[in-house]
Amino acid sequence: MMVDYLENLNSNKTCRIRSGLMLAVLLSLTGCGADDTAAPAAGKPALTVVTTTLKPAQWMQTLSASGSVVAWQEAVIGAEVTGVRIAEVRVNVGDRVSKGQVLAVLANDTMSANEAESRAALMESEALLAEASANVARTRKLAKAGFVSAQQEEQAVTAENTARARREVQRARHQNSAQRLAQQHITAPDAGVISARQATAGTLTQPGAELFRLIRQGRLEWHADLTADELGLIHKGMKVELMSAQGKVVHGVVSAIGPAINPQTRYGQARVELPNDAELIAGMFARGRFQLGPQSASVLPQSAVVLKDGAAYVFVVDAKSRVSERKVSVGRRHGEQIQITAGLEEGVAVVESGGAFLVDGDLVRVTGTAK
Repeated sequence: MMVDYLENLNSNKTCRIRSGLMLAVLLSLTGCGADDTAAPAAGKPALTVVTTTLKPAQWMQTLSASGSVVAWQEAVIGAEVTGVRIAEVRVNVGDRVSKGQVLAVLANDTMSANEAESRAALMESEALLAEASANVARTRKLAKAGFVSAQQEEQAVTAENTARARREVQRARHQNSAQRLAQQHITAPDAGVISARQATAGTLTQPGAELFRLIRQGRLEWHADLTADELGLIHKGMKVELMSAQGKVVHGVVSAIGPAINPQTRYGQARVELPNDAELIAGMFARGRFQLGPQSASVLPQSAVVLKDGAAYVFVVDAKSRVSERKVSVGRRHGEQIQITAGLEEGVAVVESGGAFLVDGDLVRVTGTAK
């Protein structure tokens, strides 16, 4: 029995050895050995991108300035008749008026009485003149017949001349009273917009007192403050763009350039004529841009520029589709484009968009070039 046990034991060892050898062979064939290391995987693109390059562009060169909107011409309207009560006020601030339109009416009871009195005195003086003229005619006939002396004839002529002079005096007085009566209506000297009103019904008119203020023809101007060097770039007829309170772009034209610089502020003024529908208000502060002329620029899409730490960067794509971060200097923006002033050469391919998701050295898949 001992012999049989030993034979079984040797048989089991042989099986275990054979099984171990087969397992080793399988591991070596499948690459699952303990000493084996994994092969490195191929590089995977971090992003699929489209490239672009610097493009030439013609942009309008502008000069920004600020200033106040003022009335083109402002007329101060008062009453020509003083010491008369204001009976009615017909307009208010902001109203548009036409030339000759009645703005206010003065009480006319006293003026009407004075006009009637002067008219009656004129009629009386005309009657006296007619009587004196008839007397002269009779005296001359009698003088020819020898019934009156030459002295009497001269007296009759003198009386006629005196009556004629008195009539002219009364005529002048009547014209004055009629004119005062006509001045009971305070009218607009020109078409425009009422910008201020001091007239109140019931108050008496005072010498030189302002009752209304009128912006003539409703025209406004923008007075831009500019340095001496900036004034040298401006010329009459140059186009200007302003922004209204409603966000509307207002187009104006330079109408005049100030000939002197303020010694305190060191600024001069350029006057810009504005259209009547500018939707601007006199006295408001506004900013605008003078159109100096076209200027050449090298531009990229704004999406190609990444702002980081207060600086601008682009991602340059090399021949192996690797990106490298490059710092650039930027200028003006216009629409969806931005001017590149330094840091990038023409023809160099950069990532058009998505640069915020890239880091220096990333591999990208380039699918095309933006036109």
